[in-house]
Amino acid sequence: MEIVTPAQVITELNRLQTLSEKGVQALYEAELAVAEAENAYEKAFAKAILKHEGGTAQVKEALAKLDTADERFAFQLAKVERDRVKNKLKQVSEACVSVSVISRQVELQYRTA
Repeated sequence: MEIVTPAQVITELNRLQTLSEKGVQALYEAELAVAEAENAYEKAFAKAILKHEGGTAQVKEALAKLDTADERFAFQLAKVERDRVKNKLKQVSEACVSVSVISRQVELQYRTA
């Protein structure tokens, strides 16, 4: 969308503000999901180490890693989703800066017209 009028500037800033507000909630939810996934993984890993008897610590740890691969994967996916939300929020912030610059240009055009 090309922004050429003050009304378009206002519309775009309102849209970006709404996106930003939604992004804050999405980031909270993503951070919560990471914490929950990390907690589930850590619990599962500790239980897996405890269930393996005998062998060296390295063997027990390797077996526990195998036993908890799904939990670790879920934890990694939660972190990826959180990072995606953070990137989207950064993009929204950068778009706000761009629209602010454009709004100044639109203002100058209307002053000189």
